[in-house]
Amino acid sequence: MTTWAELLAGATAQLTAAGVDSPAADARWLAEAVAGRRPHPRDTPSPAQCELFASYLARRATREPLQHITGRMYFRYLELVSTPDALIVRPETEIVAERAIEHVRACVAAQSRGNAASLKNDGAAAARSRAAAQQAGPLVLDLGTGSGAIALSIATEVPAARVIGVDTDPRALQLAATNNARYGSPVTFLHHDVAEPLPELDHAVSVVVANPPYIPPDTPVCAEVRADPARALWGGGADGLDLPRLFVARAAQLLRDGGILVLEHAETQSAPLREYARSVGFTRVATGRDLAGRERFLEAEYGHM
Repeated sequence: MTTWAELLAGATAQLTAAGVDSPAADARWLAEAVAGRRPHPRDTPSPAQCELFASYLARRATREPLQHITGRMYFRYLELVSTPDALIVRPETEIVAERAIEHVRACVAAQSRGNAASLKNDGAAAARSRAAAQQAGPLVLDLGTGSGAIALSIATEVPAARVIGVDTDPRALQLAATNNARYGSPVTFLHHDVAEPLPELDHAVSVVVANPPYIPPDTPVCAEVRADPARALWGGGADGLDLPRLFVARAAQLLRDGGILVLEHAETQSAPLREYARSVGFTRVATGRDLAGRERFLEAEYGHM
């Protein structure tokens, strides 16, 4: 009888031949998806498990993403449903989410300090009035929310925040709603094109976070990335910056004075995006780096000098 160890050895060899970057890890992930747990190497899979594992392996050998095969993906502390309708979340985006979360937490702390100061200086009635006005917490927008990963991370890690995820694609929003329901629906999702204004939210938002389409044309991408929706990949224009600039401009319209934008981009786009952000009213403009030290996101404060 074939053991899991033997199956995994053969699977690793097959995925290596197919050009998969992490063949052993991928084989283990598929085995766990089939077994419902991490199987012991000496255990013997059932015939049904062998058949399912073989089908998963054949799909992965064509470079279909693991996340689409298993229907699961992981982002920070979340397990999310994954389908071809939205971008697969990637590690570099977790840093973008982390920076946004830090800014949202700072907003919550500032509100608390303001309420405490009001109580000290103006008395209980004024403090209650101020707290009532702020009880909803800071408003956060995830522009181009896709699967809802960033929005849900913020909402679950900073429950005091009001989080809205915006996307133009109804299929992506359906996936986001599915993921939202898994965590008690803390996020409000809005079907809206970022190219169009949101006048009801003008200068009302504390933090805008975005992972827009930004890949420049003719950039080589691996087969797994090509499995993502094309609308979520290509930034437009000769440099891939048409859509990132649009997102920056929309954020400038939405953010309150002193509000923060955190926006992911390609490592070749940091300088032009800093320049553009300054041109539309952002100050304290900086570029953040990913775990590999590459310049991968814009961080900027609107207005406030």
